[in-house]
Amino acid sequence: MPSDLERYERSYRALAQELATELATIGYISPGSVVSRYTSCGKPGCRCQGDPPQRHGPYYQWSRARGGKTVSHRLNETEAELYRSWIANRRRIEQLIAQMERTSADVGELLLHQGAPTNPPRTASR
Repeated sequence: MPSDLERYERSYRALAQELATELATIGYISPGSVVSRYTSCGKPGCRCQGDPPQRHGPYYQWSRARGGKTVSHRLNETEAELYRSWIANRRRIEQLIAQMERTSADVGELLLHQGAPTNPPRTASR
């Protein structure tokens, strides 16, 4: 019969494997954010100058930091949706990694306090 320590370690190992499996399914990623903007052109008689104003747009813009500066690009609606999904993928990766770190720290604490020998973890091969 496995000890409590062995059951906990097995449970943590299973969780770590679940997280790694989900991580492997994530596709493209991108930093930054996508916003949609509506603008006024300032031409007299244009609909954007009416009452109520009907601004031009939406215009989509992807912004990210590069070399300490903000870089922005205009996108069409399809590109904006792609970048939104890639940005969401990146955020999910960050959540998964944080969860993996917490799981590893928990199992590490458990093993250190129990003084139990464990098999060294496998490292990723390239």
